[in-house]
Amino acid sequence: MRLTHVGGPTLLVEIAGYRLLTDPTFDPPGRHYAFGWGTGSTKTGGPALSPADVLPVDAVLLTHDHHADNLDDAGRALLAQVPVVVTTASGARRLGGGARGLRPWQTTVLDGPGRPPLEVVATPARHGPPLSRAVVGDVVGFAVREPGRTDGVLWISGDTVAFRGLRRVAERLRVDVAVLHLGGVRFPVSGPVRYSMTGRQAAAVVRLTAPRVVVPVHHEGWSHFRQGREGAERDLARAPEEVRRRVRWLGPGVATDV
Repeated sequence: MRLTHVGGPTLLVEIAGYRLLTDPTFDPPGRHYAFGWGTGSTKTGGPALSPADVLPVDAVLLTHDHHADNLDDAGRALLAQVPVVVTTASGARRLGGGARGLRPWQTTVLDGPGRPPLEVVATPARHGPPLSRAVVGDVVGFAVREPGRTDGVLWISGDTVAFRGLRRVAERLRVDVAVLHLGGVRFPVSGPVRYSMTGRQAAAVVRLTAPRVVVPVHHEGWSHFRQGREGAERDLARAPEEVRRRVRWLGPGVATDV
């Protein structure tokens, strides 16, 4: 498996002959985006690669479509050049164009000439505190695996806090590589409430799921992140050695075998 961190939540995944792209964000920095309900963020960092650098891709795995830090204008334009888009059920209705909408634990299968089929399973994610779904909307993570297998799984957490649904991931899947969305998101309008994981929460999730490799993403490049890489690294440095030895920080734009 080869991973290339484009920036933010955007990751190029090369696996079993497929090229998958997560949460495409390619806009340049400097613009402010409104997220609704009095929240928003300014993009402070640009992508390490352009859409032309990553295309063609076989599928986009879109954890949610309604926040620009996971799907910005350039990323949205890229969707028209991708044969398969997998996202939330509500997101698929908004996007149209044959997007495949999944609810947690629903599955779709990717296939292509000369390649084995690849199964994509939507996993639970909660983008904020209890009862926040009405405000923040639907989000999913994704597990990618060969059909019928529960081991050797690539798991992409999506934008989520640590909550009971992630325990289900640990119970139902044997995670090999975990891509964790961090950043410790907060907004002034909601005070101390967090909308994504900190490094400390990530360490707890790693102990729970026990992946071979952990790849942190989505912790930089936007003003609403309250914990960047430095803070996450401090948290993870305090974790047990069994957690620390699994973490792999990717260089921007550098294809890395994991």
